[in-house]
Amino acid sequence: MVSFRIGLSLGTVGFLYLIFVVLAAFYGGFRWATLVSLVSVGCLDYFFDPPIFSFSVARLSNWVELGAFEFTALVISQLSNRAQLRAMEADMERRDTDRLYQAARSMLLLDSRGEVGHLVASLIRETFDIPGVVLFDAHTAACYQSGRVTEDAERKTRTAFLADSDSFDAGWQSWFCVFRVGGRPSGALGLCGTEMRPLAATALASLVAIALERARTLEKQYHSEAARQAEQLRSAVLDALAHQFKTPLTVIRTASSGLPAAGGLCEEQTELVSLIDQEAKKLNELASRLVGAPKLEKDEFRPQPEPLLLSRLMRSALKEIEVTSDRDRFQLQLPAEEPPVFADRELILTALAQLVDNALKYSVPESIIDVKLTVREASVILSLRSQGPVVTGEDRDRIFERFYRAPGAHDRSSGTGLGLSIVKSIVAGQSGNVWAEGEPGYGTVFSLSLPLLSS
Repeated sequence: MVSFRIGLSLGTVGFLYLIFVVLAAFYGGFRWATLVSLVSVGCLDYFFDPPIFSFSVARLSNWVELGAFEFTALVISQLSNRAQLRAMEADMERRDTDRLYQAARSMLLLDSRGEVGHLVASLIRETFDIPGVVLFDAHTAACYQSGRVTEDAERKTRTAFLADSDSFDAGWQSWFCVFRVGGRPSGALGLCGTEMRPLAATALASLVAIALERARTLEKQYHSEAARQAEQLRSAVLDALAHQFKTPLTVIRTASSGLPAAGGLCEEQTELVSLIDQEAKKLNELASRLVGAPKLEKDEFRPQPEPLLLSRLMRSALKEIEVTSDRDRFQLQLPAEEPPVFADRELILTALAQLVDNALKYSVPESIIDVKLTVREASVILSLRSQGPVVTGEDRDRIFERFYRAPGAHDRSSGTGLGLSIVKSIVAGQSGNVWAEGEPGYGTVFSLSLPLLSS
């Protein structure tokens, strides 16, 4: 009516109506744009298309106008829907990014000394406002839950890990994502009742993997630091005790050695004094080991290497055996040509003496102990094969730990568990290696390798 009153032409009014169709399509969608198009065609037909003030469905101009309006409405509504959809996606991406940032920041501040799995699951549920979260950690085979979680969700989370594949349950609006460490699956994350985008779900799973791996690394560091401090304390105590032992032992040995020289002792008294001297000598050797063991692990300890023949050192260690029958049990197998090694004479002699003593203690009495020297690549290997208890796979490394004694060793011979740890420290300081191998049905082989003297 306004356009008719002010006398606008048909073309001008048509463009004016087109503007209203565009606005209706942009803000109201295709349905509202269609309604506005029909009203616009009716107004053009009634007010501006001769004869005015009358309707005519048969006019071709009406159908052209309606087609133009509808085409414009369809295009504009589609473009509008796409723009709105992209705006919603951008908003969701921005929201997910903010939440991922908050989650990553909170995970870095988690107290790793507790149950990290429960803490991470609760943090995800609170940060992303998710009804339920399931976290399966393959490292501990434990499943952590937070919120409303069904048994089916837990089962699907485990299944996702076993299948190594992400999945989405449209019926339950749930994501089940596998998280990996070093390219290998290490667990799975279940997000129940969420419309989170796939990219955000996989990114969150990666954050969980990082958080769990970081917690495990920190836990190992805590244990390592605690073990190091305990070892330092124990070494200090042993060092102090050993020094306190050596002073009275020196006096005892001096007195026991001087009594026979003073004379006036009967045969029985002389035998008792000799026994006192022997046992005092053993205590003195034990105290020397206690004093020397901590020094081997100090950073300032420096060995004095020189060219050596391992066979000569082995013969020297065998000469120290006091009982002839024990010394005769050792049978040496040496190569025709033996290359020298580069090591500290006194330290290697101490290590060999300990291996010899260990073989005598834990082997079958009067059995043969084979000593074999071989040259392999750039090292010389000395092996002691004795008949007796077989070292198990679990104890192969642990028997070289300080104060550790394998099950059953207490019943066969007395000891402190220091000997093999001293051997390991000595050999490691010479760039060598020491290991044990069980021989089922026979016994155990202890092997020591040292690098050859470089030309």
